[in-house]
Amino acid sequence: MKKIGLFGGTFDPVHNGHVSIARSFMNSGVIDELWILLTPNPPHKKDGKQVQYSSRLAMLNKAFADLPVTILTIENDLPKPSYTFQTIRHLKKEHPNYEFYFCMGEDSLAQFDTWKFFKEILEEANLLVAKRPGNGHKKVLPEILSQTTFVSHQPIPIASSDIRTALAKGEDVKNLVPLEVLKLIVKEHLYQ
Repeated sequence: MKKIGLFGGTFDPVHNGHVSIARSFMNSGVIDELWILLTPNPPHKKDGKQVQYSSRLAMLNKAFADLPVTILTIENDLPKPSYTFQTIRHLKKEHPNYEFYFCMGEDSLAQFDTWKFFKEILEEANLLVAKRPGNGHKKVLPEILSQTTFVSHQPIPIASSDIRTALAKGEDVKNLVPLEVLKLIVKEHLYQ
């Protein structure tokens, strides 16, 4: 049974931390393929002020051009809002012979029990979590930990929100995002 990792996000913008964590998932030996899910309008981000979906997709394609990943726009076609369990359930129907792992960073695992329908996610997939040095799991529910596989990862401390702020101020972000992504940001005057 082929094992597929699902790594989702708004990627607004995609940055070097995203690329690094994707590499850790792919090198884990747990999954055979990594599919990246571009979320159009995440339910937990109420302001809805993301850069246009097509621009985020173009940046994703640039960031992962040299890596063997599959970028999916399926959440743009599914009913809104985009709930993770609905996406995984849909993919399982499309690919009944695949086993799915939902990929996330350890910081997200700490809040996973606050996600809407987190139990339904666990019914559909196991979790593949990139470790952060020094993180403990005392606050993570046993039912979540029992379905979690940890992979080694050296995190790059970058947040998309910090990049957006820096770009709005005209600051240099060339060390934070892949070069081709930066070229696209400059060309399309994004985040200014």
